[in-house]
Amino acid sequence: MGNLRVVATNRKAKRDYELQEFYEAGIALKGTEIKSVRAGKVSLNEAFVRIDKNLEAWLVDAYIAPYDHAGWGNHDPRRPRKLLLHKKEILELWNKTRARGMTIVPTRMYIKDGRAKVEIALARGKKKYDKRQELARKEAEREIRRQLFRRR
Repeated sequence: MGNLRVVATNRKAKRDYELQEFYEAGIALKGTEIKSVRAGKVSLNEAFVRIDKNLEAWLVDAYIAPYDHAGWGNHDPRRPRKLLLHKKEILELWNKTRARGMTIVPTRMYIKDGRAKVEIALARGKKKYDKRQELARKEAEREIRRQLFRRR
């Protein structure tokens, strides 16, 4: 598998979406962007993936901080960035998002064998009551663990 160093995670994705299928995508970056990614100055919180009419996947609203030592040749921190996926994968994602009312969200960005990669997931948005149920379930589990720990 090679060495893997996670530089950013989207913690909101697990809370707000029911994640179903995961894909690994390469990402086309400029020189100053890859330097900021390697420095870990990335945020995926508001980011999402859009597939355009030319069947190209784009990472939209991901924040990659401007590189400090770039000077005049810096990048726009929120520019759309092209995701590198096989045509077959893009078609599969496009069909699933159109048919079932699902969306594609980035879950984490990492460096794998010297290249920036983005893990994206096919996701369905959670309703407010789903979030409440999950919160209640986690709280109950936490309470059970507390009780078991006290008995020891």
